[in-house]
Amino acid sequence: MDISVVVPLYNEAESLPELAGWIERVMKEGDFTYEVLFVDDGSTDDSWAVIKQLSAGNPAIKGVSFRRNYGKSPALNTGFERAEGDVVITMDADLQDSPDEIPELYRMIMRDGYDLVSGWKQKRYDPLSKTIPTKLFNATARKVSGIKNLHDFNCGLKAYRREVVKHIEVYGDMHRYIPYLAKNAGFTRIGEKVVHHQARKYGVTKFGLDRFINGYLDLATLWFTGKFGAKPMHFFGLLGSLMFIIGFIAVVVVGAMKLYHMHTGAQYSLVTSSPYFHIALTTMILGTQLFLTGFIGELIVRNSSGRNHYEIKEEF
Repeated sequence: MDISVVVPLYNEAESLPELAGWIERVMKEGDFTYEVLFVDDGSTDDSWAVIKQLSAGNPAIKGVSFRRNYGKSPALNTGFERAEGDVVITMDADLQDSPDEIPELYRMIMRDGYDLVSGWKQKRYDPLSKTIPTKLFNATARKVSGIKNLHDFNCGLKAYRREVVKHIEVYGDMHRYIPYLAKNAGFTRIGEKVVHHQARKYGVTKFGLDRFINGYLDLATLWFTGKFGAKPMHFFGLLGSLMFIIGFIAVVVVGAMKLYHMHTGAQYSLVTSSPYFHIALTTMILGTQLFLTGFIGELIVRNSSGRNHYEIKEEF
């Protein structure tokens, strides 16, 4: 199979027939073998009924329905697990992503040799309250991830070589950082394509400004797990050792100062009455705890092999 199109959605019943027809037309014009995987993220409207109806008229359309709303990342991850195409295309269901981009995205993967191609909505039909935070967010993501050539990490329109989606796990809200996840998994041939952005035709956006705050927190998590996730001792052990050594040296200095005062006959007080002693002791205790945290983290990493589980209500 040439292409798998993965479409996560939540309450997009109005746009689904138009999107499905548009994708079908593009695939026929390009003579592609394909499948469309609609992943219904616990919609409360008629989205699932519409998907069933569309599938009855086109066997290339498949669907997965969650029992409740888990989020975009679990929906994408579920679609990735089931995708069978040589190239996997993701797009949003709100018609803001154009299926006409699919043939060129496919060519960039199969002929130009990219592992991943991310869309760039260079001209956006969004309010300033969304575009300005988006620019700041993308600038930070480029700096932290080291992927300098991407301008729009959060663009829903992306293309992947099948091996990429089979070797990454998209969890939490990490769909914003799939290029970073791919890079951490060893897929470094990451490209970008300017894509057409359309104004929303039906419904309302499902994301608020809180996604930017959560996005920065997720970026910090991804940076840490990417750098120290497989070797937590390198972070906690090093930091704990440094704190313990500093605290130990401080205790020695406090004790040596008392011995010196006793030897010279100068006035002195109990070591435990000095605030520096208690600060040094606290530093040693914290250092020990951090070291043990790193050690326990190493044990967990070496023995963990589980994956996130999302309860699926229905599938065909």
